This record gives sequence, structure tokens and C-alpha cells, in this order.
Amino acid sequence: MPKMKTKRSAAKRFRIQGSGGIKRTKAFLRHILTKKTTKRKRNMRGTSMVDASNLRSVRAMLPNG
Repeated sequence: MPKMKTKRSAAKRFRIQGSGGIKRTKAFLRHILTKKTTKRKRNMRGTSMVDASNLRSVRAMLPNG
């Protein structure tokens, strides 16, 4: 059986925490920022955790994480 490879695109987007959770950056902050409110842009800063409903698929993309 061949080695399980990490999806490189996923490796650049997610970080696995020591506690087992997966950290991600928030979306929609790259361009077309003029129409977004300051409050909305401020709330998109920083990181958040991957939701439980998506955790299984993200873990499958990061087998060596």
C-alpha cells in the first residue's frame, strides 16, 4: 500500500493544536474590502477553530499532522 500523502493545500491552511483541535484563519478578508464594514473586517482577523462537522474531512487531508 502506498504512503498516505498530506494535501499540501490543506497543510498551508490548517494547524493542529496540541489539544487535538484544528486552527484555521477566517475567510473573506483578501479583497473587495471597501464594501465591508470595519466591524466585520475586525471580526475576521485572527483565527478560529474548525467546526466539529468539518473536523473529520480536515483530518483526512492531514494524515501526518
